[in-house]
Amino acid sequence: MVQSTVENLAPTRVKLEVEVPFEELKPRIDATYKSLADQIQVPGFRKGKVPAQLIDQRVGRGFVIENAVNDNLDSFFQEALREQDLAPLTRPEVDVTSVPGNDGEAEAPLKFNTEFDIRPTIELPDYKGLNVTVDPITVTAEQEQKVLDELRERFATLVDVDRPAATGDNVTIGMTATIDEEEVDTAEGLSYEVGSGSMLDGMDEALEGLSAGEDAVFESTLAGGEHSGETATVKVVLEAVKERELPEADDDFAQLASEFDTIDELKADLKNQAEEESKTNQGVEAREKALEELLKLVEVPVPESMLTEQVEQHFTSQGHAEGDEHDTEEHREEVEQNFREAFINEVVLDTIAEKEEVQVDQSELIEYILSSASQYGMEPNQFAQMLDQAGQVPMIMGEVRRRKALAAVLEEAKVVDTDGNEVDLSFFTNPEGEEDSASEEDVDETNN
Repeated sequence: MVQSTVENLAPTRVKLEVEVPFEELKPRIDATYKSLADQIQVPGFRKGKVPAQLIDQRVGRGFVIENAVNDNLDSFFQEALREQDLAPLTRPEVDVTSVPGNDGEAEAPLKFNTEFDIRPTIELPDYKGLNVTVDPITVTAEQEQKVLDELRERFATLVDVDRPAATGDNVTIGMTATIDEEEVDTAEGLSYEVGSGSMLDGMDEALEGLSAGEDAVFESTLAGGEHSGETATVKVVLEAVKERELPEADDDFAQLASEFDTIDELKADLKNQAEEESKTNQGVEAREKALEELLKLVEVPVPESMLTEQVEQHFTSQGHAEGDEHDTEEHREEVEQNFREAFINEVVLDTIAEKEEVQVDQSELIEYILSSASQYGMEPNQFAQMLDQAGQVPMIMGEVRRRKALAAVLEEAKVVDTDGNEVDLSFFTNPEGEEDSASEEDVDETNN
């Protein structure tokens, strides 16, 4: 068994001193001798049968000890971390201070020190009864019309119009690209939305103001094919201009777009949907403001070296080279601030989750995965497999647990709107069915 002691250097940094008795290290040294015996050839000895004394003569016992230590240092470190219940946030700085053979002590213990950052332990404030003010629930006539128009947009049709193309129009075009007067690409009957920027740079500017039958020429960089990245002369011919025509908001439309027979019934339902969305938005606002109020009451030290590592990893993973247009001082400051805020949020909410003994059951994890999968446009099973393969499930469980911790804070908060009315957020902090399932769990535990 390794022996270890911890010294707190700062609220977020510790020094871990580890001592490995020789009897713990000896099997690792023997394994190193065996590995070297398989690699060293000595006349008169079969491969793998070279005695330790001859290996010492060839490479030196110090070399053997050094390899045994290097090969096993991490496992000793991990054992010490488990013993002290520590979780490093940054790469440890390791200093080996003593190995067997130092000062003539052939069976001396291995000793090493490590320094690294850890998550700080914080003193939680009284977070029950926070005062939170949110905007009132409002559904204006303009909002109701917007919801109706969004539904009409889904059933819109494209009709030809005799006028110049403008942003937002759907057009039919033909296109020819040439490089040094050699035609490298051509296409006809392409559908395109003016202003979408989804084709070639310069295409939107060339199309705007053209009428059917007219053409324009512009320079652009090709984005695909064997000439990708090369500059070409592009001629675009506008074949037709179409605009979206919305259906009339009448009873026929209500029957087409919904289960209702009249437009009044449809409008009433859409208004209810808008009110529900407004209530949800109010709940989200309350949750964010409760967190803001909570963070005003607590100081969380942040390890700067961890932030530096995270920022560097961010820019490396994004493929940004140092000095490129995305890797600017302002961008780095923004990324660092985002990481800082996320760390503080996690520390505070994890501490509350521990105090409140918040647990995450499988149904909550599945619900979160289903919601996240739809946001990414992926099938739930595919999304779950991706998370599992990437080892992200524990991270997801932590996120769900923190959300539940914040919901517990919000449940105890005093929430009013700007008009002074009390706001009931029980639907938001305790979704339908959660109480029932909790009660069932309590009954099961009692019965057991």
